[in-house]
Amino acid sequence: MQIRATTVLPAERRAVTLHTADDLRLVGELALPEGRDPVATLVCLHPLPTAEGMMDSHVLRKAAFRLPALADVAVLRFNTRGTSSRHGTSEGEFGEGETERFDVAAAIEFAEFEGLPAPWLLGWSFGTELALKWGCDPEVAGAILLSPPLHRATDADLDTWGRSGKPLVALVPEFDDYLRPDEARRRFARVPQAEVIGVEGAKHLWVGEPYVRRVLNEVVERVAPKAAPLPQEWDGPYERDTFSTPA
Repeated sequence: MQIRATTVLPAERRAVTLHTADDLRLVGELALPEGRDPVATLVCLHPLPTAEGMMDSHVLRKAAFRLPALADVAVLRFNTRGTSSRHGTSEGEFGEGETERFDVAAAIEFAEFEGLPAPWLLGWSFGTELALKWGCDPEVAGAILLSPPLHRATDADLDTWGRSGKPLVALVPEFDDYLRPDEARRRFARVPQAEVIGVEGAKHLWVGEPYVRRVLNEVVERVAPKAAPLPQEWDGPYERDTFSTPA
């Protein structure tokens, strides 16, 4: 069977609640490999909630639907404060990327408490700003940034990542609405270890299965390289995501 936009591969999935230091409860889901220990973990930071970003934004949803089975990667998704999805609404109000520092910390702490191995941040758009501003934590192995706009993140934030030496990978669409590959290379030059990858033909929202596959393969090459490249077919059991629209 070919893996399609709506394919859901087997995983152990459970709803989780993240508790922030400012006393909010955030809605989330943890997807684990079925019957096996994960080799790495993705902590997903979604796009801008005021522009319909949420934990179910399609690339993050597909990571949770595929990577536990295909790469033995645990995937933690959650709605930042005030954000709603089909999983529910997190408490609090949108904080313009500032009070969300507590949300990022809560997710990292949850991964540590659960004993999840090698947590990598996977940020998309607004989520990349949260990763850059608040995610350079001793517990974090590195960060992968999808469509980073570099609006809220400052040069000082980039310098913090540079000093950390932690891997930082930016996937930048050729036709991004906010930051394109050449400018991204210039901005990320402050981080000596940063890897900026321009993706031909892609746009900010990564619409289309070929671009989703490219993103997930780039992710797996960093966090679970033995599983790369990901297969495009699956011979085992599967389900279909009846709640979502293919993107």
